[in-house]
Amino acid sequence: MKAAMGTLDGIIDTVSVIHPLVPLIGLLNSHGKIIMVGALEKPLELPVFPLIMGRKLVAGSCIGGIKETQEMIDFAAKYGVKPHIEVIPVDYVNAAMERLLQADVKYRFVIDI
Repeated sequence: MKAAMGTLDGIIDTVSVIHPLVPLIGLLNSHGKIIMVGALEKPLELPVFPLIMGRKLVAGSCIGGIKETQEMIDFAAKYGVKPHIEVIPVDYVNAAMERLLQADVKYRFVIDI
């Protein structure tokens, strides 16, 4: 993450548990944006100083409709944006849950059914 500091225009934050925003804010360049789409049960701590100094923005968004979803798919296809995933068989689900508890996960799990 050190090499990426101050280089990103935007981050789509899908995390739905409490997590620190400071490391993410540090990745943004001037006028960068973090869009929160993960629904949290409790409020996040929002450090204002790094936002002000970098003219950065934190916003929220709900999932879009069909038109917005298609625009996102078209954008991803045009620019080669692909998710980082780990495909697992259905009989590996319990082991995957253990890995989640041990924070031994780099990518989202996708269950191949």
